[in-house]
Amino acid sequence: MHIRIKRIYETPEKGDGKRILVDRLWPRGVSREKAHIHLWLKEIAPSDDLRRWYQHDPEKWEAFKQKYSQELEAMPETVERLTAEIGEDPVTFVFSSKEEKLNNAWALKAYLEQL
Repeated sequence: MHIRIKRIYETPEKGDGKRILVDRLWPRGVSREKAHIHLWLKEIAPSDDLRRWYQHDPEKWEAFKQKYSQELEAMPETVERLTAEIGEDPVTFVFSSKEEKLNNAWALKAYLEQL
């Protein structure tokens, strides 16, 4: 499983492979045409409550990953759908957060790599 991570405001590239938006909300200021998204899997994103609690606070990163993993474990059908979409081809998880490393896309990638 080869997963890249990219902010939606970065220019799409051929090497991105299948681009999957892993945010619950559509990013501001980006048209669907410019985003080049193959799949928007809103339901794989952290719950609104978890997202609001975390607020990209670096001190909460480890707890956020653990809580998000628990949410993912509670939705096996959605995780299974995502892994089927990923397959063996290159894939890029696309996110909109200004926080480029401590965000749900990285936490999701880490979760999937442990399966």
